[in-house]
Amino acid sequence: MSLYKTHDREFYRKLLKLMLPISLQSLMLALVAAADAFMLGRVEQNSMSAVSLATQIQFIQNFVIYAATSVIAVLGAQYWGKNDIRAVKDILSIALKVSIFASVLFFVGCLFFPRYLMLLFTQEEVLVGIGVRYLKIAGWSYLLTGISQCFLAVMKVSGNASMSAAISSVTVVLNIILNAILIFGFLGLPAMGVQGAAVATLIARIVELLWSVIISHTKGYIHPEYKRFFARLKQLNADFFKLFLPVFGACMFWGIGFTSYSAFMGHLGTDSAAANSVASVIRDLVCALCNGLSSAAGIIVGNELGAGNLSKGKLYGDRLVKLSFAAGFLSTALMLLVLPLSLKFVKLTDQASSYLWGMMLIMAFYMIGRTVNSVLINGIFYCGGDSIFDVYSLAVCMWGIAVPLAAMGTFWLHWPVLVVYACTCVDEVGKIPWVLLHYRKYKWVKDLTRSKDEQSEPSHGDA
Repeated sequence: MSLYKTHDREFYRKLLKLMLPISLQSLMLALVAAADAFMLGRVEQNSMSAVSLATQIQFIQNFVIYAATSVIAVLGAQYWGKNDIRAVKDILSIALKVSIFASVLFFVGCLFFPRYLMLLFTQEEVLVGIGVRYLKIAGWSYLLTGISQCFLAVMKVSGNASMSAAISSVTVVLNIILNAILIFGFLGLPAMGVQGAAVATLIARIVELLWSVIISHTKGYIHPEYKRFFARLKQLNADFFKLFLPVFGACMFWGIGFTSYSAFMGHLGTDSAAANSVASVIRDLVCALCNGLSSAAGIIVGNELGAGNLSKGKLYGDRLVKLSFAAGFLSTALMLLVLPLSLKFVKLTDQASSYLWGMMLIMAFYMIGRTVNSVLINGIFYCGGDSIFDVYSLAVCMWGIAVPLAAMGTFWLHWPVLVVYACTCVDEVGKIPWVLLHYRKYKWVKDLTRSKDEQSEPSHGDA
C-alpha cells in the first residue's frame, strides 16, 4: 500500500480534530469584534467607527502575542511530536515572558496616552474623543490577553484544542451578552455605549485568563515549570528568538500595513471608515475557516517533522496546498453569500452603504489569496522554521506595491474610495505564484528539535 493511502485516514482525522475547534475559536474571537461593531452600529455610526479604529491598538499588540504563540505552535508541535514535554513547558515559559512585557507596554500607552494613539488613525475629533473613552477602560484588558493566549496556544499543540476552543467560545458568549447589557443598559443598568463595550471586554478577559490558567494545572494539560521559569535555557532561547524575530518582523510588516489601510479609510472620511469597519468584521468572520486550516496545518506537519517523519510531513504539506485552494474558493462563496445581509445589521448612511457593497465584492476575490497564503506561509512554512520568506513577501508585495499605491491614491491622487480599497487587497492575490514556487523548494521540511542536553546551558542557571 502506498504512503499516500496508508496515511489518508489518519491525516483527515487529525486535520478535522484540530481544524474544527480552532476554526470555531477563531470564529468566536471574530464575533467579539462583530458584536462591538453591530451593537455600537445600532447606537451610532461614529461610535462603531471610533471603536474599530481604537481596537487597532490591540491589533498592534497582537503582533507580539501572535509571534510568541506562533513559536509555541512551531516548536511546541515539533517537540510534542518528539514527546519532549519538558521542552514544551520551557517554550511556554519563554513565550509568557515576552507576552507579559509587551502587554505592560500597551497597557501604559492606552491608560496614559490614549489621545495620541487615536490621532495615529484619524483626525476626526469626534472619533478621537469616543476612542479615548474606550481605550482608558479596554487598556486594562490588554494586560491579560497575552498570558491567556499563550496558555490557549499550548493547549492546541498538546492535544487539547477542543478545550482551548471551549474557553474562547464561552468567554466570547459572555462578552457578547455583557456587550448587550452594558451598551444598551438592559437589566436596569445605565446605557454605557462604547464604555460598556470596553467593560464587557475586560470582564471576559479576566474570566478567560483565570479559566485557562486553572485548567492548565490539571492532569493532561501543560503549564510552566515555575522552578525553571527563569532558567538559562541558552539553546532553546536561541531557537525561540530565531523563529520569533522574523515572525514578529512579518507581523509588523503585515499589521502596520493593515493598520495603515484603516488609517487611509479614516482619512477619506467617516463614511469610508464606517464601511471599512463593517467590511473588516465580516472579513474576520469568514477568515475563521482559513485560520483554522492554517493552524491545523502547522501542527499536523510540525508533529511529523519533529518526530523525524520528513517524508510524511512533506506528503501532508502537498495535500494541504490543494485543500487551501478549496477553502479559498469556499471563503469567496461565503463572502458573496453574506453580502446581501451585511446592511441589515448596522445603521449606515447611503454613501457608507454604497462603499460597503463595493468593498465586499473586492474582498470576495481577496479571500482566495488570503486563504492560500495563510495556509502555506503561516501554517506549512512556519512549522519547519521557514519564517523569513513571510518577511520578504510582505516587504515586496505589501510595502512595495499595495501600501504605496493606497497612500498615493489617498493623499496625492485623490482616487475614489473603492479604488484605494482595491489597492489594499492586491497584494494577497498577486503573491500566490511566488508562494507556490517557494513551497516547491521544500526549505520548510526540517526537524527543528534538539536533544535535552542541547536545550540548556550546561552551567549555572538550570534548576
